[in-house]
Amino acid sequence: MEQTAGAMESSEEALRTFVQVVSEKYNPENFPYCRGNGMGVVVLSSPQGSPIKDRLNLPSVLVLDGCGISKAGDEAEVATFCAHVVELDLSHNQLQDWGEICTIVSNIPNLDFLNLSMNPLSGIELEPGLAEVFFRVRRLVLINTRVTWDTVHTLTRQTPELEELFLCLNEYDQVAESPVPCPSLRLLQITDNQLQEWDEVRKFGPMYPGLQNLVLSNNKLGSVEEDTPQDTLQRLFPNLRSINLNNSGLNRWEDIERLNFFPKLEEVRLMGLPLLQPYTNKERRSLTVAQLPSVSVLNGSVVTEGEREDAERFFIRHYLDLPEETLPHRYHVLVSKYGRLAPLAEVDLRPRCMATLEVRWGERTETLSLRLEQTVGELKKELRALVDLPANGMRLYYIARELGSALGPEEMKYGSRALHSYMIQDGDEILVVPKTKSRTISSTSLDS
Repeated sequence: MEQTAGAMESSEEALRTFVQVVSEKYNPENFPYCRGNGMGVVVLSSPQGSPIKDRLNLPSVLVLDGCGISKAGDEAEVATFCAHVVELDLSHNQLQDWGEICTIVSNIPNLDFLNLSMNPLSGIELEPGLAEVFFRVRRLVLINTRVTWDTVHTLTRQTPELEELFLCLNEYDQVAESPVPCPSLRLLQITDNQLQEWDEVRKFGPMYPGLQNLVLSNNKLGSVEEDTPQDTLQRLFPNLRSINLNNSGLNRWEDIERLNFFPKLEEVRLMGLPLLQPYTNKERRSLTVAQLPSVSVLNGSVVTEGEREDAERFFIRHYLDLPEETLPHRYHVLVSKYGRLAPLAEVDLRPRCMATLEVRWGERTETLSLRLEQTVGELKKELRALVDLPANGMRLYYIARELGSALGPEEMKYGSRALHSYMIQDGDEILVVPKTKSRTISSTSLDS
């Protein structure tokens, strides 16, 4: 019995009210220097009869995540604390009663942002009469709450100024349509759910006609399938400017091409698609940019006019050898713009590895094959035995056979410089001169 009583007592301590948590976190005794010193946390007097003499007027951004909150507490106390609160983070608490949440929200008159993520709200419906208290909220976060679509629709009906809605990690595999649209919504983030069919995604169009940003990453969406995509997508998503399809299941270029039918689409994210796995990073970007002529930002990077032209030319060459009947529509559009381009010639720009040179010192000449990746210092060490001079006792001069008589010898001064940087060719010469001799080597040395 003692153990059971102790467990109950511990449970009661873990589950606290909003008022208790705020009282503890913002107790005046925890702010001994805050009175009148401009810290942004102001001590106010409580209403008469309050058990705590002085109250803190909370900051406008109030973060109470992971505090074990399960109930609101005294309404008057909530109102006293939160007169100036604009943003409230209640994530990772134990709120599982919409009545308690509404008590908190109804006493925060300027609430603009509310985060209820990670609270156990699965299967708990919100009564329409209670939802009226959310009318000022413009940004609402319901990540990993498992709230039902009925509750979502109840909230959106009562939030006429709602602009941003976050519904990630709620295990949705379908979308329940709402008879009442929410025209104010601009951003819907519904990542990490289980949406696979485009028929579910298209329901967002009538529900949120003003939608500008749609974030669908980490849903295994298989296609962007419409019978008449141009007419349908223009009608369903007339204002969509950005779509995130990262880590979806798209595996056909036709799905990428259909994105062109969103009339205002400017920004797209398409990373982690099965369709793009066989290509290099450069090929993926080029082929995608060429398919989306109106998109100005791809995967977070701006598409410049120069990059677009290069990508479109690459696109034409990529499809050059395919049968006519398999060529995508975009290929014919780009051929009409640039013509049928010839394949690019393959040019090896890597430096040469070896060259055969004449090494001359005094009256002697030796033909050597030299590694061009080695440095001048390493070459001097290699020539020590041949010319019978220490590495620090010789000077080297490079003579280009074709230009030597015109430009004269070039002293190879820097020991760390690689030989290939001199653009050495077969048949060129290297002249070795002891340091005891004059450093000046005239062009007449070429004739000796």
